[in-house]
Amino acid sequence: MPSVTWGVVQGKKEKLVNRVKICDYLKTIGIVPDELENLELPSTVEVMSERVQFLQKLGLTIDDINEYPLMLGCSVRKNMIPVLGYLEKVGIPKSKLGEFVKNYPQVLHTSVVVELAPVIKFLRGLDVEKQDIGYVLQKYPELLGFKLEGTMSTSVAYLVSIGVSPRDIGPMVTQYPYFLGMRVGTVIKPLVDYLVSLGLPKKILARMLEKRAYIVGYDLEETVKLNVDCLISFGIRREAIASVIAQYPQILGLPLKAKLSSQQYFFNLKLKIDPDGFACIIEKMPQIASLNQHVIMKPIEFLLGRGLPLEDVAIMVMKCPQLVALRVELMKKSYYYFKSEMGRPVKELVEFPEYFTYSLECRIKPRYTKLQSKGIRCSLNWFLNCSDQRFEERLQGDYIESESLGPSFCMGGKLELPGSDVVSDEEDESDDEVLYRRTVSL
Repeated sequence: MPSVTWGVVQGKKEKLVNRVKICDYLKTIGIVPDELENLELPSTVEVMSERVQFLQKLGLTIDDINEYPLMLGCSVRKNMIPVLGYLEKVGIPKSKLGEFVKNYPQVLHTSVVVELAPVIKFLRGLDVEKQDIGYVLQKYPELLGFKLEGTMSTSVAYLVSIGVSPRDIGPMVTQYPYFLGMRVGTVIKPLVDYLVSLGLPKKILARMLEKRAYIVGYDLEETVKLNVDCLISFGIRREAIASVIAQYPQILGLPLKAKLSSQQYFFNLKLKIDPDGFACIIEKMPQIASLNQHVIMKPIEFLLGRGLPLEDVAIMVMKCPQLVALRVELMKKSYYYFKSEMGRPVKELVEFPEYFTYSLECRIKPRYTKLQSKGIRCSLNWFLNCSDQRFEERLQGDYIESESLGPSFCMGGKLELPGSDVVSDEEDESDDEVLYRRTVSL
C-alpha cells in the first residue's frame, strides 16, 4: 500500500513537470518566462495556450506580453472576461480594449466590484459625464489603480479650496485627468504658491485652471520658473508678468526662449521695432509668442499696401498688437468704410488702430450712422471705445466729454474705471468680489 504522503509528493512532482512544460511552451512562442518564477501557473499547457491566444485576439503581440508577462497569471474566465466586459460597459470601445490592456496590463489583476466600480463611481461623483468615462480612462488608465481616499481626493479638495468651482472639476478631469494622480504637497501647491507670489490672484488662477487644467502639469522648476525668468530677460516688467500669464496661461509651458528670440528678431527685421517695443507688445498680447509669422505679415502687408509708412504701422502694432492676428478680409471692409463713408484722414487710424478690432456691422456702422444723424463730429476712440449704454448717454449729452484712457490696471489691485471716483464707499465691492482686468482670455 502507498504511504499517506505518496499523493502529495506525486502532486508536487506533477506540478513541477507541468511548470517545465509550460515554460518550454512559452519559450517556443517567444515569451521569456523568467518573471513567472513565483507566479502560480495553470495546470496544463492547453490552459496557458488559451490565455496567450485570448490576449493575441485582443490585439496584443508577443512583445507586448513580454513587457508584462505577469498578465499570463490571469485566468481568462475569472479575470480577463469580467474585467474587459466591465471596461466595455463603462465606455471603452471593444476595438480599443487591446490597446488599453497594453497601456495598463495591471488592470487584468483587479476586481470589478472591489476596485474598478468604486473608481467609476468616484469619477461620476466629480460630475464626469457618463459618456466621457471611457475617454478619461483611455487617457489615464492608471486611475483604476488609485485609492479613493488618497491622492485623488486630496488633489480635488485642494483645488476647490483655492477657488475652483466644484461643478468644474468634472470637465477638468475630462480635459486633463492626470492631476488626480498628482500630490498636492509636492506638485500642485508649490506651483499655485509660486504663481500667486507673482501677483496672480487665486480667483484668477482658479478660473485659469478650470479652463486649462493641464497647467498643473507644467514642471515648476524645469519649465515655469525658467519661462518667467525668460520673460523678464526679454524686457517684460516684473509687475506685468501676472497679467501676461492671465492673458495667455500656455506661455508657462512653451519653449519660450526660442520663440521669443525668433519673434523679437522678426519684429525688428520687418517693422524696426526695438527690444523695448517688443516687450511692450508681449505685455499687451503675449499670444504673439506663438503666432505664425506668415499670419503676422498679412495684416502688416495690408496696412503698408494702403500707403501707410513703416514707422506708422510699427506704432499701430505697438499700440494694438491684436492687429497682427486679424483677418485681412475684415480689415479691408473696415478700411474701405473708413475711407469712403467716413472720409477721415488715415492718421486717425494711426492714433486709434483699435478701430480694426471692432465689428463693422455690429458697432462701427450703427454708431457712425447715429453720429451722422445728430451731426456730431468726434474721434474714433470717443464713439467706439465704450459700452452701448455709455454711447447712448454720450449721444444724449449736450457736450462731448473729454476723452479718457481705458481701464487702468494693476495686477492684484481693483479694476478702476475712469470716473470711478464718483462711486460712494457704500457701493464699493468687497475685496473678495473685486474683478480684475484681463482676467482670463479663454
